[in-house]
Amino acid sequence: MSPSPAGPSSDEDIKLARSVAERAARRAFWQTHGERSLAQNLAMIGALGWLVITPTLAGLFLGRWLDRRFDAGIFWTGALLVVGVALGCWMAWGRIQKIQQEDQA
Repeated sequence: MSPSPAGPSSDEDIKLARSVAERAARRAFWQTHGERSLAQNLAMIGALGWLVITPTLAGLFLGRWLDRRFDAGIFWTGALLVVGVALGCWMAWGRIQKIQQEDQA
């Protein structure tokens, strides 16, 4: 099916037109704002690292305390370590999404 001269006629043509428009918007944003500096990128990586490691360590320490208190081997340590890692990754993912939205605005 060939596109009509009046405009996009199929779903593929519409998707292509949207993709081209998004790329043009990203390019225009980059030309006006430029790229983040190396220091900003390193700061973002450090902040994301802290977002992951803080709940992980909190789960680890709380799990060790509960295991000692209830003589449970490593039951609580393992469970809370997994919960801490999952929570930290979820928080980092949310922060990345927020940064991407700020970059697009």
